[in-house]
Amino acid sequence: MRLDRLLVYLRFARTRSRASAMIEEGHMRLNGAHVLRCSENVAAGDVLTFPWGDEVRIVEILALPERRGPPGMARSHYRDLDRSGESAIAAGQHDD
Repeated sequence: MRLDRLLVYLRFARTRSRASAMIEEGHMRLNGAHVLRCSENVAAGDVLTFPWGDEVRIVEILALPERRGPPGMARSHYRDLDRSGESAIAAGQHDD
């Protein structure tokens, strides 16, 4: 599934154009590698890392949704890997 479509289906973006803008800003990672193309393929088991407000979200894709549904259904397709912000990347800390 295309990354921009997945972001909409999982309700991280309201529209595909907003999802495209999120990707093209250059702050999104897929399995640790920077992503710059909206057409990047995503599969179950992949890990997305992206800015979300003042924090960084790290989510594992559990399954690919068939459509954009209610928030509860969207959340059932991924899991947060760092809800507490304890990892250095989620807390905004960098090893320099």
